[in-house]
Amino acid sequence: MTLPRRAFLKEFPLKTFVAVVAANEFMALRLSAGDAAPARFLDTPTGQDWLARWQKNIVSDADHSRYCDKEMGEELGWLVSPFLNGFYFGHLATGETQWIARLVDWTDACIRRAVKEPDGFTGWPKSGTGGLMEDTLYTDSLLGEAMLLRPVVLMADRILKTPVLAEKWSSQGRAYLKLAEETFQKWDSRECWREVKDGGVWVVPAFGLDRQTGQWTDGYAQRQSTGFTNPANKQNAIARWLLALHVATGKTIYRERAAAWFRLMKSRQKTRADGKYFVWNYWDPAGPWDYKPDGSTRHWVGVHPNGGYYAIDVEAITAAFAHGLVFTRDDLARLIATNRDFMWNQQIAGAQFQRIDGGTPDARWKNSPGVLWTALMPHDDTLRKIFVANHNPAGWGGLAVTPWFLALDKT
Repeated sequence: MTLPRRAFLKEFPLKTFVAVVAANEFMALRLSAGDAAPARFLDTPTGQDWLARWQKNIVSDADHSRYCDKEMGEELGWLVSPFLNGFYFGHLATGETQWIARLVDWTDACIRRAVKEPDGFTGWPKSGTGGLMEDTLYTDSLLGEAMLLRPVVLMADRILKTPVLAEKWSSQGRAYLKLAEETFQKWDSRECWREVKDGGVWVVPAFGLDRQTGQWTDGYAQRQSTGFTNPANKQNAIARWLLALHVATGKTIYRERAAAWFRLMKSRQKTRADGKYFVWNYWDPAGPWDYKPDGSTRHWVGVHPNGGYYAIDVEAITAAFAHGLVFTRDDLARLIATNRDFMWNQQIAGAQFQRIDGGTPDARWKNSPGVLWTALMPHDDTLRKIFVANHNPAGWGGLAVTPWFLALDKT
């Protein structure tokens, strides 16, 4: 049964795929402060229990759902990528190659279903895939493809830089990087990147495929000036894919594009309570394409009542910091204060979080107006304690988060 995107964000608010470099930095800070190296969580009885429960769950869910055999469009991100991330971090945590084999199986299943489109690129088009434009068009989803390809790029990079793994999977690793780079070229050539004041954004195009002719719809000719700016959480997911591409290929274009978005993201964040806390909107207009003829914005502007979106933003901000881009240690400190000192109810067991702006919870997301910003755990012991006390390693949200956490201090 397909899990809708809104349900995914409700059940999976803690998902995070932060680079392992963040964990290494956290360890270095502790050791420089004179702390003894703590025991690896994976080596504790609780860690071993989590690993066993996670493994049983992800194998069962993967074999039962086989989302890789059927999902298209944006669902490649919301339904396929949690498994791919789980496989990638499962390999990091355990060193077992069964997780590489599973990632290759799922990735190849998706690639086999790709459609060649009029400009020669491949994609996974779907109608009603999500977003202001995509609900009425039969089209690809940049978000879905970026989320799908990020763990694939991470695994390809690991394969190609590890001789013993390259002996068996180097051809897949090279093919996956080629596909990821071609996917970037596809969206770039379709004029979906826009340079704006303070940075740059990715837009959802105002055209798709005509299912009768196999050609573009009329909107293709106006693609340079039309579209709809993706909300912050989608921009951030795309930026993290670009960071992975930069690490894997060494090409600066990917880092530069990610940095351009992060600069705009940072410019939109506001401080409150004498500068102690951060708050930012789910969506802001970025150019003339985001306004209606009467001058009103084509989407509401404000804080989204689903706290899961902001967890995605923080994952990207933390990743940017780990890559030395835009965000500083002071920014992370302010994010920690926002999540720990303002949003949290100060209860370890049964921890709950209010909205980032302290607003009234929406009935649609009454259980997740705010969530633990898991990506900050490598930087704050209190947030780590909250996570350990409340995390379900065998739930939907644990598919990727559990092995990510188990891999944090493995190195």
